Amino acid sequence: MKSLFFKHGEEIFHEGQASECGYIIESGTVEVSRLTSSGEKKILVILKRHEIFGEMGMIDGLPRSCTVTAKDDCEITELSRESFESLATQRPEALMPILRVLTNRLRATLKVVEGLEQGQVSTPAVVNPN
Repeated sequence: MKSLFFKHGEEIFHEGQASECGYIIESGTVEVSRLTSSGEKKILVILKRHEIFGEMGMIDGLPRSCTVTAKDDCEITELSRESFESLATQRPEALMPILRVLTNRLRATLKVVEGLEQGQVSTPAVVNPN
């Protein structure tokens, strides 16, 4: 794991970019956004200290699904896929916080899908456990 520093407004990673690591916010906040089909930026959530992001890419290695930008100066710990796999083998209980985040985000996504099926136009922001 290594510490990274980002200035206000600096992009941490971009939607579609290759991925193989996750991040933990040590200080500051980040904005998670995605482009709509019309090219409009849609802010999904603001994450703060101790929250994680990029975990899907760390697990499956697929391209980034969103863009993440520093909202203010941030210190972030990078967790490589190798570190994650080592943690899973040596201390599987340490994965529970990541599993909780994934579960909360999946539940929030299901609520959005349910709302769309019921004809609701607006979609709520992603729910975060912290």
